[in-house]
Amino acid sequence: MTKPKRHYKTTKLENIRNRNEGRVLAAMEKVLPEFKTACYCDICVADIYAATLNSLPAHYVQHGGITLRSAPERNEDVENAVRDSIRIVQEQPNHT
Repeated sequence: MTKPKRHYKTTKLENIRNRNEGRVLAAMEKVLPEFKTACYCDICVADIYAATLNSLPAHYVQHGGITLRSAPERNEDVENAVRDSIRIVQEQPNHT
């Protein structure tokens, strides 16, 4: 699988990230052990991560650029979004 193009004309865009990515990973590490019987195969974990990110407002930033400050979600809100995503993925797994 080839990597998607991450530039526009001569402007490289690979340093732009969603600030919630790290917060979701931290919340997953805290919350996943609460769900002892859930499936944690690679597909389900990736689906939980993606579903959680999609449920939160995006906060994109670029390294070395301006950052528009907005009120970030509380950690509790991020953790609850992970819990919701775990339930959704377990009810509708993306594998057999």
